Amino acid sequence: MVRGFLFSVAAVALATAPVAARPLDEVASDGTLRVVLYEQNAPFSDLKDGKPYGIEVDLAEALAAALKVKAEIRLVDAGENVDGDFRLNLWKGDLAGSQLGDLMLHVPVDKLLAIRNEQIFMTRPYYDQRLAFAVRKSAVENFETVGDIGTAAIDVEGNSASDAMLLTAQGGQLRPNLKHFKSFDEAAKAFLAGDAPILAGSRAGIESALFAAKSSKDEIGIRELRLGGPVKLTWDLGGAVKSDSRDLAYAVGDAITAMTENGTLKAIFDKHGVEFSAPKGY
Repeated sequence: MVRGFLFSVAAVALATAPVAARPLDEVASDGTLRVVLYEQNAPFSDLKDGKPYGIEVDLAEALAAALKVKAEIRLVDAGENVDGDFRLNLWKGDLAGSQLGDLMLHVPVDKLLAIRNEQIFMTRPYYDQRLAFAVRKSAVENFETVGDIGTAAIDVEGNSASDAMLLTAQGGQLRPNLKHFKSFDEAAKAFLAGDAPILAGSRAGIESALFAAKSSKDEIGIRELRLGGPVKLTWDLGGAVKSDSRDLAYAVGDAITAMTENGTLKAIFDKHGVEFSAPKGY
C-alpha cells in the first residue's frame, strides 16, 4: 500500500511538473523558441484579431529567425511584480504545470532585480524606455518645466509608473491635476477626445497612440520632463532566461546587437509608430 501510494504521488507530481525552460542546443534541436510576452501591453504585445501583435511580437519572431527556429509566443497577465513573473514563467511554473518559456521579453534590465533573482539571467537590452507627456499645444504653452503644467489636467493610467511619478513629484503638488483611468489605452482615448490637455505615459505608448490616431505633430507635441522624486524616469528593456540557459541569452544578445546595427530593430519600431531609442552604450 505504501509503495502504491508513493507511486501515485510521484505520478501526480510528474503530471503537473512544468515543461522546463531549455538551453540553446535544446531550443535548436526542437526547432522552436518559446517566448513569453505580456498581454494588454501595447504597443509591445497584445492581442489583435485574436493573434499576438506588437513590437515585441515582431522582435520575438526576428530573434527566432536569427536562431533558425520558429517563435512560439505565449501572452501572459502581468503579476504583482517582475520577480513573480520570472518564477511563474521561466523557472518554477504554476500549480497547473503550464509550459515554461525559454525567453521572456519586456524585462527591466536592472542590477538589483538580477541579484535578487539568481534563478534567471538577463540578456542584452534592446530599448531605452522613457516616461513622457503628450501635450495639446493650443492649451498649454511653453511646456518645458514642471511649473508650466500649472493647474492643467493630466490623463494618466492609475497605478502606473507615470502615476507614481506624478503623485510623488514636487512634494505631491501635482496630485490635484491627475485624472485616473483603468488603462493607458483608456487614458489615451480620453486625451485624444479632448478630455485633458496633457497625457502621461511611456513615450512608446504615447507615440503609438498618436500614430494610430494620425494626430498632427503641429497640434500635439511630446515632452520629457526631469521631475524630482523616487520613480525612475528611464530604464532599459531586455530579456531574461533561466540561469542554466545562459548560452541562449548570449545568442539572443548577439542577435539583438546585429539587429540594432543593421536597422532591423528600428524598422520594427517604425512599423508601430514608435521612435527607436537604443539602450545606453549602443
